[in-house]
Amino acid sequence: MSFIQSLQLHNFRCYDSVRMDGLHPGLVVLTGANGAGKTNILEAVSLLTPGRGLRGASNEDMQKKGAAAGWAIASVVETGGASVQIGTGLEELGAKRGVRINGVSAKSQIALADYLSAIWLTPQMDRIFIDTAGGRRRFFDKLVFAFDSSHAGRVTRYENAMSQRSKLLREQYSDPVWLAGLESQMAETGVAIAAARLEFVRKLQRACDLAHENEEGFFPKARLHLSGTVEELLGRAPAVEVEEMFAYQLKQSRPRDAETGGAATGPHKGDLLVRFAAKDMPADQCSTGEQKALLIGIILAHARLLKAETGAPPILLLDEVAAHLDENRRAALFDLLIATGGQVWMTGTDKSLFSAAENRAQFHAVEAGRIALKNG
Repeated sequence: MSFIQSLQLHNFRCYDSVRMDGLHPGLVVLTGANGAGKTNILEAVSLLTPGRGLRGASNEDMQKKGAAAGWAIASVVETGGASVQIGTGLEELGAKRGVRINGVSAKSQIALADYLSAIWLTPQMDRIFIDTAGGRRRFFDKLVFAFDSSHAGRVTRYENAMSQRSKLLREQYSDPVWLAGLESQMAETGVAIAAARLEFVRKLQRACDLAHENEEGFFPKARLHLSGTVEELLGRAPAVEVEEMFAYQLKQSRPRDAETGGAATGPHKGDLLVRFAAKDMPADQCSTGEQKALLIGIILAHARLLKAETGAPPILLLDEVAAHLDENRRAALFDLLIATGGQVWMTGTDKSLFSAAENRAQFHAVEAGRIALKNG
């Protein structure tokens, strides 16, 4: 199991310098007024994993205004029974974000995946089932990446090849060998992406199906399905044949893609379709409360799956997750989160929302760039 023992921020968002020590597995609750900086803490934790964090912000946006030095996040992480020092930030203003492991610079952010994985829910994600397919696809890819750290590299290679192909088509560059090479790369990585998603959605569905009856009463079971041309082809033909078909489709769609950009088909067009199992109802037709409960249920299933498969549940970052849940559902959620055995960070404006976890969580008060521990 991996969890954060200590966390330090310097020149990050609203914080000059702040430190949190004595952290342990279980619930870590941050309370304070809107704008106090609670979500900034969750964002800092998310940046200890590969990627741009839960806000997807630029390095410049995370820099504290007026600070002379670049922002930095430092932590001590307990993983596999050993303590590891992990840090990320800017060596100087305007520099590229760097990563250090035990004081040694890492080649890339991917190195962080060896120590921590994190999944988050933010208020903006409450609309995920009625939002764009792209939002659901990014959400699902994040779940896959927590399970398979190679997935992000595949997605990056695919997107880079598609971008280069789009540029050539837009500029009417007619080298067929170069185009064919890029399309071959798109076909190979695209099929690998779709295959990884299909394998993971099957595992995640099994984890959803194994939810206890008590859990299902509060967080309903979801039925998951991946839609997309490549995904559907993989259900009917071997991967090698699907690569050939996908490459052929790309060649045939060159004239159209030259006008519209991107590619007419591929894993970048896929979607995660979710249904409320008990009602056999598409998630986008469910009530707002049902949609949030379905989303929480998927996150809980994902945490169980990772714990079962790797022995280590992900760190969960839940921003204002309790705000629109009734008292019984909040109490059930806290019980289920504690049962994952992992570290769970939650925020809220009102401490009373977490009364059911009063003696089972670390509470920290956040106010004007300061953090104070309110219990042990």
